[in-house]
Amino acid sequence: MKCYICMEQGRNTDAVAICIVCGMGVCMEHLVREEVPLWKGDYPFPARKMKKTVPRILCVICHEAYQEE
Repeated sequence: MKCYICMEQGRNTDAVAICIVCGMGVCMEHLVREEVPLWKGDYPFPARKMKKTVPRILCVICHEAYQEE
């Protein structure tokens, strides 16, 4: 699989990950990896924050869109 953003720019770069939002294949240059808090709780509550986090990989386009909140 090739990086979609690189292909639009006329470059031929292998993808190393897939964006969890849009599903686009991305290379190391076009990905953002963030640690997301993990929450545990029963319905309806209480919820508590766990000690560990979960990695999340987004393309730079989706990451930018989420930053606009």
